[in-house]
Amino acid sequence: MGRWNCRYPHCCRVELRAQNQVLKKGVVDEQANSASLKEQLKMKDQSLRKLQQEMDSLTFRNQQLAKRVELLQDELALSEARGKKNKKSAESSSQLSQEQKSVFNEDLQKKIEENERLHILFFEADEQHKRLEAELRTRLEVLETDAAQHQAVVDSLTRKYTDTIEKLQNDKAKLEIKSQTLEREAKDCRLRTEECQQQLKNLQAALGSRLEESLCIINEKVPFNDTRSNQYNALNVPLHNRRYQLKLRDLAGQALAFVQELVTALLNFHTYTEQKVQIFPIDSATDTISPLNQKFSQYLHENASYVRPLEEGMLHLFESITEDTVTVLETAVKLKAFSEHLASYLSFLRKILPYQLKSLEEECESSLCTAALRARNMELHRDMKRLTAVFEKLHTYVSLLALPSTKPEGLLRTNYNLVFTNIAASLHGFHDVLKDISKHYSQKATLEQDVPTVTQKLITTNDCILSSVVALTNGAGKIASFFSNNLDHFTTSLSYGPKGGTEFISPLSAECMLQYKKKAVAYMKSLKKPCADSVPYEEALANRRVLLSSTESREGLAQQVQQSLEKIAKLEQEKEHWMLEAQLAKIKLEKENQKLKNSLSGHLTETIQERSVLPNVAEQKKETTEKSLREPIKSTSLVGMLTITTDNEKAPDVESREDLIKNHYMARIAELTSNLQLADSKSVHFHAECRALAKRLSLAEKSKESLTEELKLASQNISRLQDELMTTKRSYEDQLSMMSDHLCSMNETLTKQREEIDTLKMTSKGNSKKNKNR
Repeated sequence: MGRWNCRYPHCCRVELRAQNQVLKKGVVDEQANSASLKEQLKMKDQSLRKLQQEMDSLTFRNQQLAKRVELLQDELALSEARGKKNKKSAESSSQLSQEQKSVFNEDLQKKIEENERLHILFFEADEQHKRLEAELRTRLEVLETDAAQHQAVVDSLTRKYTDTIEKLQNDKAKLEIKSQTLEREAKDCRLRTEECQQQLKNLQAALGSRLEESLCIINEKVPFNDTRSNQYNALNVPLHNRRYQLKLRDLAGQALAFVQELVTALLNFHTYTEQKVQIFPIDSATDTISPLNQKFSQYLHENASYVRPLEEGMLHLFESITEDTVTVLETAVKLKAFSEHLASYLSFLRKILPYQLKSLEEECESSLCTAALRARNMELHRDMKRLTAVFEKLHTYVSLLALPSTKPEGLLRTNYNLVFTNIAASLHGFHDVLKDISKHYSQKATLEQDVPTVTQKLITTNDCILSSVVALTNGAGKIASFFSNNLDHFTTSLSYGPKGGTEFISPLSAECMLQYKKKAVAYMKSLKKPCADSVPYEEALANRRVLLSSTESREGLAQQVQQSLEKIAKLEQEKEHWMLEAQLAKIKLEKENQKLKNSLSGHLTETIQERSVLPNVAEQKKETTEKSLREPIKSTSLVGMLTITTDNEKAPDVESREDLIKNHYMARIAELTSNLQLADSKSVHFHAECRALAKRLSLAEKSKESLTEELKLASQNISRLQDELMTTKRSYEDQLSMMSDHLCSMNETLTKQREEIDTLKMTSKGNSKKNKNR
């Protein structure tokens, strides 16, 4: 849908407008319906109000009639009471009253019936009005919900269509801009193609002239070109391909790891098979096993002496492949040793194969063997034969690969590719055989667990054999996939000789090439001179930042020293001022102490005189003097206010207390001044650090801005170069296609000209013969 909108915006707009008109019409219809329903509701409300007013009037009239009936009944009672007194005189009046009563009763009955009928009509009208009102309200709610839903749909569609219109307009603007840019690029590309065509013509002309000159020089100066003959070219010293050697060593390392894994799995398989023979179908711990299984177990016990050499042979082959050697089949001498180890393991498999097959047959003949277990044993019987046959194939092809290192004439180089392909196929066959063995042995193990005489030892042995077979299968799969993936490398890297040659050099030529390589390396090392020590770029940048920060810190420290000198001068002035203040305070303190002593001595003398003059009231005065002596006396000074008592025994030393207070405040002042100085120094240090950091931050921001500008320029250059590369590539491809077409046409014209020349020669020869005959 989005693609259609992008392709046909005008059709999309027309469809949107049509849908919008339909939706608007539906909304208008719904609004008209809702308005008509509202009008009907108003009319019903008005009729309901009229009925209520009529009901009120009827109730009022009923009340009036009820009051009138009560009055009439009262009058009737009074008239009956009076009639009893004067029956005779009132017979005529009674008849009249009865007639009036009957008339009144008829009127009353009519009014009651009319009132009942009106009540019924009012009740029915009220019920009908309520029902109609409920229906209209429900319908109004439904219509309001529908109108709200329609309005929401309309709003969402309008938003959606406005968004799509905006998107389409934006896409249109983008496409217009893109088309303009593409047109400009097309113009630039045309100009560049013309320039490139001109350059190509010039290059072709220049290369043609240089080719003619070089051909003339070669024909004149080179009498003998040995690279044209493969036999002579084989005598040249080849180039040493270090990349090929490193790749080959890497592949040999991977092959060594796979072979080690395979050897471990084979060792486990043979060892656990030996344990299985010892415990099933007859357990050697309880009974003697058959001579066949004894011999089979004895041969399986010797498996390590045949399997371990495979790993050693592969390790020696890996160690022989180094960076300074030339490794191909003609120089891979260690491959012969690996082939011999593989032959010894193959002889071991051939030796144990009959015993293994007979052991399986003996197991089938056992009374514990079921039909399903017998079928699995026969499948394993066939798998073991296939396994030995696969190893025979592998040994045959590996021995063929080892022939060129001992007898180069034993295997033609044209057959190398075929041998490697057959090795890959044999490895895949080896993997398939091991998968079948793993499958059949897992089924055999599950069936043996159902045997009634099964033991835990047999179950664990079966699990171990199965795990070793699975490891063997995985290892074989890895080797097969590894060899298949690198088969192209093995087949394409067989010939390693002089440049342009198809035959390989002899091992002596390879040694000569390695000697020349060593001499070249030594000569290059002698040419290399040690470069002078220089500061790395990153370290230089770091030192520059440190230098800038140190200069900034030097300026800050100079300012700090100036500020500290000014503060020291101010502090010295304050110190002199406070020293003078302290001396004045000391003098005032001494005066206050002297006044205090005089006042105390005068007070004591007065009390003594009073005691001598008034001996009679000694007891009363004694109490007052004791109270006066015990009461504290307040002494004020510059330091503070001191309260003392005049008790001679417990009176404190005023001077010592003043000294303690003074010493305390002096220590406190010293502590505060030291804290103030420490805080001031810290603030100055932090200020300097902040200034240095601000300077570093400004430098970092400047460097960041410069780097961002460089990055933008680099990205622009990269995009420009990529565009130029794409355009040049396209132009060169077009030019090459044109040149190839041109060359084809030129070849066709040349062939036509040659045919015409030949026909002309034939005709000229025929004419000359005719002339001679004449």
